[in-house]
Amino acid sequence: MTIEYATAYRRASRIPPEPGRPYFIEKGEGDRAHLFGDLVTVYAGGEQSENAFNFFTVEGPKGDIIPAHLHPDTYEVFYVTAGAVRVFVEDTGGDQQERLLIPGDFGFVPKNCPHAYRIERHHSQVVGVAAGPGGTFERFFENFGAPTEQLGLPHEPVVPAPEKFATIPQEYDVRFLPGHQWRADR
Repeated sequence: MTIEYATAYRRASRIPPEPGRPYFIEKGEGDRAHLFGDLVTVYAGGEQSENAFNFFTVEGPKGDIIPAHLHPDTYEVFYVTAGAVRVFVEDTGGDQQERLLIPGDFGFVPKNCPHAYRIERHHSQVVGVAAGPGGTFERFFENFGAPTEQLGLPHEPVVPAPEKFATIPQEYDVRFLPGHQWRADR
């Protein structure tokens, strides 16, 4: 049994709204959101860790590249648990890398490094952890995309309204990089 709590972000959440409280969540029962073709499930966030880190999963079908972006104050980890995910990253000196990650592979993206990813196989899953001096960005997914109680992928891609691109990303330490080119993806 998983207990539900009311939070500042949701009427019902399986994550307690305050730090310092131990809890357990059954598989898939975190705070879920659809964004693009993916299902994002948050298991721990800034509220629970005093903005020290967050922990989430992203599941999705084989698809398009997620838009290039960076986090000015947040470090991000990619750990693939199923399928295959290609991560594109550029260091602060402009050197680009891309790597296909398969189950058990790990990727680290420092703050201020442009990055993107593309799910290369259907039913892929990535575990993400983000931490940094600016806090965490887990509430970005439900505010930019759409909160859901559904356990699976969206039936149709959830594409944010144009006005959301102008406000929501900056609130959550996300800066999109329109027109950014990946040499390896041309």
